[in-house]
Amino acid sequence: MVKCMKILGNSTRGLNPQQKCLLYISCALPITLYGFQLWYYSRAPLSYPLNSLGKLQRRAATWILDAFKTSPSYGIEAITDLIPICLHLQKLSDRSQLRGHTLPANHIIRSLLDNNPNCPFPPHDLSLGSLSKRQRCLLKGHIVDMDNRFNEVFSAFDPINPELQPSNRVIDTFSNRFSFHTFSRKNDPSFKSRLQQLDPLAIESSTSLSTALIITDASVKNNVASSIAHIHVRNKPMVKVLHNAVNITSSEAKFFALRCGINHTTLSHEISKIIVVTDSIHVARKIFNPSSHMLQKQSTFVLSKLREFFDHHDINSIEFWECPSKGNWHLHKAVNSDTKSFNLIPLLLNKYSWNFSKKLESDNILNTWKMTFQALDLKGRNFLELVDSDNIPLEPTYCKGGFWLQFFGHSNSLCARATRAITNHAPIGEYRLKFFPTKDFSCLCGLYPIEMRRHILHEYRRFNKYWNPRRDSIAYFVQFLERNPQAFSFTSS
Repeated sequence: MVKCMKILGNSTRGLNPQQKCLLYISCALPITLYGFQLWYYSRAPLSYPLNSLGKLQRRAATWILDAFKTSPSYGIEAITDLIPICLHLQKLSDRSQLRGHTLPANHIIRSLLDNNPNCPFPPHDLSLGSLSKRQRCLLKGHIVDMDNRFNEVFSAFDPINPELQPSNRVIDTFSNRFSFHTFSRKNDPSFKSRLQQLDPLAIESSTSLSTALIITDASVKNNVASSIAHIHVRNKPMVKVLHNAVNITSSEAKFFALRCGINHTTLSHEISKIIVVTDSIHVARKIFNPSSHMLQKQSTFVLSKLREFFDHHDINSIEFWECPSKGNWHLHKAVNSDTKSFNLIPLLLNKYSWNFSKKLESDNILNTWKMTFQALDLKGRNFLELVDSDNIPLEPTYCKGGFWLQFFGHSNSLCARATRAITNHAPIGEYRLKFFPTKDFSCLCGLYPIEMRRHILHEYRRFNKYWNPRRDSIAYFVQFLERNPQAFSFTSS
């Protein structure tokens, strides 16, 4: 497939490098790795498949960038934002093992695991729990890897909960009892006017006995989350609900603050209207999202409380108002300050949430990629170190489209010349001296015996249409190549 993709573009025409990279990631790679769980697991022989897949990805990276075949693999993979295939498989395997938590308790795969206390049926005859200790030591496979780390993550999914059954859901029976009010972040006057609408909400909660105002926020520091909800009701002191949790994401902490505030408010039968102010309205929408998501189990608890609240009286309702932290609304600012006043350090080991475990594994793999890229010579000894606008060295990443292709991925010829210059595998004298020493490697200007990359970038008089001493900046580096189309091209020889 990768061989056939070459007809879609080259260094002068066809798909641009960004489109080529997207095609490879979204089409070729998923087909190639389909069913990888059958052969990729702990203690499995992986040298042959990893070697074959590494050659495939190297060929794809060479096609995307139109780089020389002698270019170092780590270097061109970093430029194309393609994570090394061994790390990519590790990430896919870890996420595949986490998918076991998304299955219902009576699923056949869950019945094969050793510890499944929530299963309503007796364990399977071939489950891991029925094997002897010797058999467990000899057994290898993806199910074994899933079982070994199953208890590291606490459950976050409940797909067969009655609250999520069609025609019985809160969004079906009480669709007119809840509403969301969001901000328009693009229009600044609208932002200020909407922010002023929050003050009447505070006045309403201070004058009406049947209205409760809940303001929530959360923060994460040292992997310890602080979820706080301030509840304002007339003629009652303000209630502060505080909870701390370990190894969860900020979204989960914000959702837990919403859950605690709503649960505490619905206990009072005098309240008929609940106003929730939060800076994460997208998290609040998860309450009424019936699809499978990381907050599903928590949302079912909130839905059960809201169902009791709506059933109590026909006029009971709840409103969600967005208040961005940058708005500095005085009541939300007080909650935000409370969340940042705690500096707790966990002393004992704790389980991870499903989303935190997924994020932690991705961060570890990304850090491993960056470490090996900087520490080893796999990227090439002559790899050109470039910095961004903040003078920070560019590092490989697959998040948000990476770094390098954002600057020159729109043009085939520009990307090809930039890749050759960065890897120093270009049609210049320095490259010919190393790989073709019998050919002429002298500089055409006559000032240097060898045509070198540094000489071309900083001192070459032929390419003086754009000059800037900061050639280590990727922005200036790309401008130099755009102003001098013959630099690092075959026409310059």
